[in-house]
Order: sequence, then structure tokens, then C-alpha cells
Amino acid sequence: MNAKPKRRTAAENGDTSEDLVLVTLIGNGEDLSPIVRHAFEQGRPEPLLHQLRNVAKKKEAEIEELCRLHYDEFIVAVDELRGVLVDAEDLKSELASDNYKLQEVGAGLLSKLDHLLESYAIKKNITEAIKMSRTCVQVLELCSKCNAHVSEGRFYPALKTVELIERNYLKNVPVKTLKVIVEEKLPTIKLHIEKKVSSEVNDWLFCVRSRAKDIGQAAIAHTALARQRDQKLQARRRELEEQSNSGLADVAYSLDVEEAEEDSVLKFDLTPIYRAYQIHKFLGIQERFREYYYNNRLLQLNSDLQISSVQPFLESYRALLAMVAGYFIVEDRVMRTSGGLLEATQLETMWETAVSKIMSLLEEQFSHMDTAAHLLLVKDYVILLVATLRQYGYEVSPFLEAIEGTKDKYHKLLLAECQQKISDAIANDTYDQMVLKKESDYHANVLSFQLQTSDIMPAFPYVAPFSSMVPETCRIVRSFIKDSVNYLSNGGSMNSFNAVRNYLDKILIDVLNEGILNAISDTALGVSQAMQIAANASVLEQACDFFLKSAAQECGFPTRSTDRPQGTLTAKVVLKTSRDAAYIALLNSVNSMLDEFMSLTENVNWTSDDVPQGGHEYMNEVIIYLDTLMSTAQQVLAMEVLYKVGTGAFEHISNSIVGAFLSDNVKRFNGNAVIAINNDLKILENFADERFDSTGLSEIYKEGSFRAHLIEARQLINLLVSSQPENFMNPVIREKNYNTLEHKKVAMICDKFKDSPDGLFGSLSNRNTKQNSRKKSMDTLKRRLRDFS
Repeated sequence: MNAKPKRRTAAENGDTSEDLVLVTLIGNGEDLSPIVRHAFEQGRPEPLLHQLRNVAKKKEAEIEELCRLHYDEFIVAVDELRGVLVDAEDLKSELASDNYKLQEVGAGLLSKLDHLLESYAIKKNITEAIKMSRTCVQVLELCSKCNAHVSEGRFYPALKTVELIERNYLKNVPVKTLKVIVEEKLPTIKLHIEKKVSSEVNDWLFCVRSRAKDIGQAAIAHTALARQRDQKLQARRRELEEQSNSGLADVAYSLDVEEAEEDSVLKFDLTPIYRAYQIHKFLGIQERFREYYYNNRLLQLNSDLQISSVQPFLESYRALLAMVAGYFIVEDRVMRTSGGLLEATQLETMWETAVSKIMSLLEEQFSHMDTAAHLLLVKDYVILLVATLRQYGYEVSPFLEAIEGTKDKYHKLLLAECQQKISDAIANDTYDQMVLKKESDYHANVLSFQLQTSDIMPAFPYVAPFSSMVPETCRIVRSFIKDSVNYLSNGGSMNSFNAVRNYLDKILIDVLNEGILNAISDTALGVSQAMQIAANASVLEQACDFFLKSAAQECGFPTRSTDRPQGTLTAKVVLKTSRDAAYIALLNSVNSMLDEFMSLTENVNWTSDDVPQGGHEYMNEVIIYLDTLMSTAQQVLAMEVLYKVGTGAFEHISNSIVGAFLSDNVKRFNGNAVIAINNDLKILENFADERFDSTGLSEIYKEGSFRAHLIEARQLINLLVSSQPENFMNPVIREKNYNTLEHKKVAMICDKFKDSPDGLFGSLSNRNTKQNSRKKSMDTLKRRLRDFS
């Protein structure tokens, strides 16, 4: 059984080549479908079937042979297989029994499982319903919250809630009806919020417009207080500098620190506009809101700048300028803090619009103003406006240029007003010395203008060397200086000193000096008036230094600079000239009065037969007048002026005496007339010496005297009473004794000298001898003078 069967070859089995191919293919397990398809396509399936049958037969023979070879093993295997089959049947019956039992047991479980699955389905539905309900509740809660925000006016949180609903909930709302309602209501809420916010913005615009004036007034008042503090600090600093420069020791420096006021005075609520802008930005329409805000504020500005012609400008300019200040303070705050609501270019456009209209208005109003005080009031408020808005970065130079352009007109008006005041002061002056009865009057009229002649407080009542016109004009000039500085300061006064100085020269020269000259040229001017005018002019010349220092102090300019010679006022020189003119007018008045008293051609008997005892009556009047004149002049005039007045008066008397001898009304005179005039001259010379000493002039002018100014008259009288008048022709003697006499005058006077035979020296025993010798000498002099000429 174990012998292996021998394989037969294809040739032995009678196989053809096709059979071999087919066997090979079947043995290899290849697909026969192509061969079958090919046989049917060729229409020859029978050969293929025949071949297949042959192959099958061959395989069956092989199987049979193989089975014979393994028969015993096969039988064993079959027996085992039958045993296995029996076991399988037993197992199958057990399995069936077990399955039945399992089915009985699982039926309840399946029922429970169905209930469980149903419960799970219900749970899932409930969970989904809860989730949907929770979503709906959240949406409804947010809607309620949004409504609450809207009703309470908290619009930005309401919009955030709307955004939250739209972004996170609206797409997931499971209830269609609710979703539709919410979708419809959300735009309505946005529109409602937009309208409410717009309404608030309109209310705010109205409110801020009405408050602009108050805001501006508060800001300008704050600036004014700051300016006052700065002026006080500058004044204190200048005072300390002056003390330091003057060499005062132990100067204590202190700094008064004042806490800067906060902007509480400028508080205004921008919350509505901030909120509105943020809400419009949230809604995505911020550009529209920005344009709306800008256009409305510009319309308000243009409307507010329309000035009513019914109300005078002087009553409305403060409110107008305060409104402008408040308007642009608000806009500056809006631009800086609103986060883009107002752009810098838009604010600049608004500012340029306001500047253009205000400048046009100011120029028109300035051109119509005819009062300096009104111009100063408007200018000062404009300067405060400039200082206020400069702090916020606005370009204010056009206002300063406009103010600069009005300074000439202002000073023209101011000069005209001061001219009227000074003219009234001069016209109302009584030219009497001021009597100051108490110390306060002395401070008000003397010390306040540095007119004192001594640092020692005088006894009261005090008679000032000037009349009431001097302190009155000083007040007017000081007021002019302050007004001029106020107008020219523009917030910084260092550069205004030169301009103030020029205008100060103008008022002193063109107004005050002209007034003095007009008073001097008055034909009805008396000696006392002329003397007082001269004294006033001298005091006003001294006051020029005070005026200049006052101007420097007001301008914050170092006063030490005014002490230099080139720093003095031109008016000081001009007033000095006017003072000299007043002296000349005084001297002319004095000379006129002396001429009235003298009248030698009428008061002297030129051909008297007797020698008068003492002086002529006219000389007593002259002495009384000169005594009064010198006493008054000593109280009013300075010593140098007193000296000039005295020397001028005595020189005029001397000229009058010489002039009387030369007068055509005096045809001849004799020795008695010469002796009488000699007596008068002696009285006058004694009075001149006494007054020169009593006035204290002898201590100042040690080389001079009043008598020296009578020298021409004295030398003429000495020549006429000389025993040898011909000595006049001796150069040495003439230079020593007659140096002031001119040959021509002496010749004319000597020709009139016709002495009587018994008149001259008639009481002397040897008069004939002396008379003859004098007469011969006089004749010789006359002859030699005729030869000289």
C-alpha cells in the first residue's frame, strides 16, 4: 500500500498536445475562461468539452489510484470522522438546550433593554430640550438685560449685549419664532439707541453752547489772576534787584509759592459726547457722527459770531470773547480726549473761521472808537483772550498784530485826552504855591512824584515851591504811562519800554511843554505868575527822571539803565529850554515892572538947582519891589535861578540908568542930577549887598555879587563926578575904572552934561578952582571923544 504509483506520461495515456496544455493550466489553477470563451467564439465547443471529459477521466483514474494507495488510512480517518460526528450531534443538542434556556432567560432582559433604550432616547430628547430651553432662556435673559440697560440709559452695555446675542446666540436659537422675533427687534434696539444718543448729543450741544461764555469767563479770570501774580512777582523781583544794585546789605530773598489752581473752574461734562461717539463707533457709523458733530459745532460758532447791531459793542464784546474762549477750550478738550471725534485739521479750520470774523469785527470797531479808555478795555480783554488760548496751543499772532496796529490810534486818543486835562490844569492854576497842611498831602503831592528837595520830613503846614498844576500834571503823565504800558505790554513788557519812552517824550514835549509855552506867551502874564511858571517848569524838568523810571518799572526794564546820560528823556532838554524861556519871561516881566517904577526921565529933575537929600521916591518903590521879588523868588526858585533873577534885575536897573542919560527926552543934565542919581545908586548898592548875603547866595557865589551887575551905572556916575574925567581916555585908567563904558555912549552923555556955574560944589570954598579944573577936564574929554569917533 505504501508503494508509490508510477506516473504515466502523456504519450502513454494517448494525450494530445491540447490535452497537455489544458492539464497544465488546471494543475496550475489558472483561469480557463479565456479558453472557454475562445472555443465558443470559434464555434467549436465540442472539442473543448471532449478535452475536458478526457481530463476529468484522467483525474478520476488518478484519484482512484491514490485512494487505493491510502485506503487504510482513509478508513481510519472516516471512522474517526464518524466518531466526531456523533460528538458533534451531542454537542448540538446541548447547545440547543442551552440556547433554549438562554432564550428564556434573555427574553426579560431584552424587554428591559428595550425599556432602557427607550429611556435613553427620552433622556436624549429631554437633554436636547433642556439645552434648547437654556439657550432660549439665555437669549431671553440677554434681551431682558438689554432692555434694562436701554431703559436705564446705559446704551453702550446694551449694544454690547446685542452684539453678544448676535455673535453667540442668534444662530443657535432652536425656536424659530423666537429667533425671528429677536432678529427683528435687534435692529430696532440699535436704531432706538442711536436716536436716544443723538437726542442726548443735541441736548449736550445746546448745553455746551450756553455754557461756553461761563467757561470762557472762568478761564479768562484765571488768566487775569495769574497775570496779577506774575506782575506782583516781577515788581518784587525788580525791587530786590534795585536794592541789590543800590548796595543795600542783608537783603532777604523770599519766594512766595502759591498753589496753582486746578482746572476745577473749567470743569465741563464731556461724557455724553464721549458715549455718543463710542456708541456710533460701535455701530460702525462713526464717520457720520464725526461729520454731524463738526458741522453742528461750526454752525454754532458762525451763529454766535453774528453780532447784533442793536446792542453796543462795548456792552457785548466781553461776552463774545468769553464765548470764543469757552468754545475753543471745549473743542481742544474734545480733540485731545475723545479718541478721534475731532481732528486737528477740523479744529484748525474752526479756529481760522473764528479768527477771521473776530479780526474783521475788531478792526471795524477799533476804527469807530473815539475814546482811549474804551480802546484799552477792549485791548486788555483781547490780550487776556490771547493769553488764555495760547495755553491751549492756538495761533494767536493775528490778534497781537491787530493790537499792534492800533497803538498809534490809541496813543493819539490818549494824548488828546491828556492834552485836554493838562490844558485844564494849567488854565485852572492860580499860580500860588501849594500849601500842604498834613503829611498825607505831602505824600500825595510831593513824595509820590519824588519832588522833594530833602529827605527830611518838613514841618506842616508846608509851602511847596510849585503850584497845584505840577502834581496835577504829574498825575496825568503817570496815568498816561500806566495806560501806555498796559496797551503796549501784550503780555510781555520788556520790548515795550522804548515805545513807551517815545510816547512819554511826545506827551511831555507836544502837550505839557506846549501848554507851558502857551502860558508863558500870555500877554497878561504877571511877575508872580511868570516866576511860578518858571519854578513849575524847573520842577517838571526834575520830574522827567521820575517819569522815565516809572515807565521803566512799569515795563519791567532795569531802572539803573535810565541813570545813564544817554538814557534821559529828550523832553528833559526841551523842558529845560522852556524853563529858560520862563526865566526870560520872568525877567521881562520884572524889567517891565522896574521900568514902570524907574521912569527916570519923569522922576528925576535933570537940571535941578539943589541937591536932593537922600534918594528919590521911585528908588524906595524899586527897593520895596525888589525886596518882595527876592523874598518870593527865594521861596519858589532854586538858588541859581534866584541868582539869575537878581542879577538880571540889577543889571536892568543899571542899563536903565545909563539909558536914561542916553534918552532923547533928556536934552541936558547938570551935576546936581548926577549927585541925586549917585545917592539912589548907593542905596541900591547897599540893598544889593544885603540881599546877596541874606539869601545865602554869597556862600554859593563867593566871587560874585548883585552889586557887580550895577557896575556900568556906577562907572558912569563915577566918571561924571570925577575931578579928572579926561582920564577916561587913558587906557590904563579906563581898563581899571571904566572898562564897561563905551566911547560912543560916554561921548553922547558927556555932550549933554551942562553944569551950572554955581550949582556944582557950590558949598565948597574952593569950588571955583575945582569947578574950573573939572570943566576943563570934561571939555578935554569931550574934545578927545569927538576926535576918537
